[in-house]
Amino acid sequence: MDDYKKFKNKEVEDPPNHGEQMKNRDFVGVEPDSTRDEEFAAELTADDYNSANADSDVNSTFGWIGIALSIVSFFMMPIILGAAGIILGFVSRSRGADTLGNIAIAAGAISIIIRLFILPFV
Repeated sequence: MDDYKKFKNKEVEDPPNHGEQMKNRDFVGVEPDSTRDEEFAAELTADDYNSANADSDVNSTFGWIGIALSIVSFFMMPIILGAAGIILGFVSRSRGADTLGNIAIAAGAISIIIRLFILPFV
């Protein structure tokens, strides 16, 4: 208690206490404003929002190459190019380009099915 009186600002008078406890007092005799409950939140900037879409070209590249291989597989080497289109379709789906990946997978699968089950009987 002696330390409090030693460091206390002599110019600031104590307000009348009237038997109440003074809480949140510091050494200068000023009541800090920490009795209020405040909420702090982080702000979202445009840089934070657009940073997730930075590698979208790489995502769609695998999808477009898979679609191209699947379409070419209808005309030549359907099992090899169809399988390559299916593989690139799965890679594209894992990187976030779901529509392109699904199209590449479906086109490659249809090309292989046509070659194995329909063309031998024609």
